[in-house]
Amino acid sequence: MNHRWITLAKVAGPFVVLAAAALLALQLSAMRPQPERRPADLQAPFVRVTTVERTDRRVIVDSQGTVSPRTVSQLAPEVSGRIVWVAPSFVPGGFFEEGEPLLRIDPSDYEQAIVRARADLAAARLRLSQEEAEAEIARREWQELGRGDPDPLTIRVPQLENARMAVAAAEANLRRAERDRERTEVRAPYAGRVRSKNADVGQMALAGTPVATIYAIDYAEVRLPLPDDELAFLDLPLAYRGASTGGGPPVTLWAEFAGNRWEWRGRIVRTEGEIDPTTRMVHVVAQVEDPYRRGADPRRPPLSAGMFVHARIEGRLLRDVFPLPRAALRSDGTVLLVDRDNRLHFRAVEIARASHDEILVASGLEQGERVCLTPLDVVTEGMRVRVLPEGSPVGETVGGGPQAAARATTGDGPEV
Repeated sequence: MNHRWITLAKVAGPFVVLAAAALLALQLSAMRPQPERRPADLQAPFVRVTTVERTDRRVIVDSQGTVSPRTVSQLAPEVSGRIVWVAPSFVPGGFFEEGEPLLRIDPSDYEQAIVRARADLAAARLRLSQEEAEAEIARREWQELGRGDPDPLTIRVPQLENARMAVAAAEANLRRAERDRERTEVRAPYAGRVRSKNADVGQMALAGTPVATIYAIDYAEVRLPLPDDELAFLDLPLAYRGASTGGGPPVTLWAEFAGNRWEWRGRIVRTEGEIDPTTRMVHVVAQVEDPYRRGADPRRPPLSAGMFVHARIEGRLLRDVFPLPRAALRSDGTVLLVDRDNRLHFRAVEIARASHDEILVASGLEQGERVCLTPLDVVTEGMRVRVLPEGSPVGETVGGGPQAAARATTGDGPEV
């Protein structure tokens, strides 16, 4: 009997100890003081806003291109010969005025040709005088002795006409010889600049063979590519057959030169006749008058051919639009409004024009409404935000940020 109880005690003992320990743990847990319950501190994100104002805005279309002269010519003499003189300005980069002599060809052969032509003309005139005298004698003899109408050959009509044509041909030969003598001096066809030259003193110049490349300096032109969607904002001079093109919009060209930024004013004068098949760009041509004149600032360089410039073309005036930074526009074409209670609301807007840094809203906004400029990761309709003062730096955050948008809901929470 005692043996049985001893065995039972050995088996049940551990379970009794575990039960007592569990009971003691429950009693201790019940005696522990409960922590104070407080609502979670959910912080709304800080956002920057801007107050929209309706205004009229002149559209500016940006482009870029390379300066080129309006007129480029191959300078070639009209007669052949050895070059005996060139002007000091007949060097690459040299300036010259209209009608200025640029080079001279040896005129000796052409002066001799003038002497021969004058001798031929004198001989032709002498022959004409003789024929006129003989024709007069023949007419008188026929009037005294002849009957009926005289034969033209008898009164020397063909001979007289031949002598007159010989005089006319001799005069033409003399004029040509004199003109060739004048052409031995090659003059500038317009005020311009030498781009390159192929001949110098002592070399033979052949008629029709270029000796230099020159270009005019009355105007400079810049070929500017424009995307198709920007053409709606420009009053471009369109070219139609039989119609003259009017003046285009003003354009400001600027370039960096010697560490400074310089500007030139011009105007769009025409559009090119074709659309680029690869880029689908339309090219317009800006023209600047007298690009090599000295401006108000003597340090400003001339608008030289080959210079790369940026262009700002003045477009149409858009009335009653709301300008906003590009950051305010979401990918779905909406903006976020912030109401008086600092809650966010989605608003669909109509965009009149969008550039890389600004949008112009045509409709969908009202005067004085506040638009959120801070990009938020998660946004819900009616979500609370905390508004930074307008004009705050872009990177400024005070106790919260865009990541807090995931925790800010429309339920109870801190309110500003």
